[in-house]
Amino acid sequence: MDAMRLIVTSRRALARSGSAPEILAEVWQAQALAQAIGSRLAVLGPPELRGEALGLTELAGRGCGVLSAPDLDPGRLRAAQLTELDDTRQTLLCLGGLLGEVGIALVGMASAADDEATYWQCMEAIDATDESRDRVLEMLRKLAAREEALPEREAG
Repeated sequence: MDAMRLIVTSRRALARSGSAPEILAEVWQAQALAQAIGSRLAVLGPPELRGEALGLTELAGRGCGVLSAPDLDPGRLRAAQLTELDDTRQTLLCLGGLLGEVGIALVGMASAADDEATYWQCMEAIDATDESRDRVLEMLRKLAAREEALPEREAG
C-alpha cells in the first residue's frame, strides 16, 4: 500500500481514538510507520537523504520501544503494509504532520496521566516523536536544496 494512504489512515485513526490504550496503540502504529518509511528511504531514497532516513528509522524504533506494542493482528499493522513510496517530498510532508499530531496526542495524555509511569512513558515517546519529526524536517530541507541545485547544474 502507498505510504500516503497509510499516513492518512493513521491520521484518521489517531483522531478517532478516545481512550488512552487506543491513543497509545495509534502512536505506536505511527512510529512503526515512520520507522518503515525511514528504512525504505535509507535503502531506496535519494542519496542525500539516506543518513537522515537511517536516523529516522532508529528514532522511530526508539519511539516504538518506549511504548508497549499493541496486540494487533499482523494484517492491521500499517507499517507492514507499506509497499510503495511514490512521492518522497509529499510523503515526508504528511509524515511530519502525522508526527506533529502524535506529539500533541502524547502531550494530552501526559497531562491527564493518573500515574507516574504513564506520564514518563509519554514524555519519552514525546521526545522520540519530536526527534523523528526533526529528521523528517531535515530531509525536507535537503530535498529543497537538491531541487534548487538541479536547475543550476542543468544551466551550467
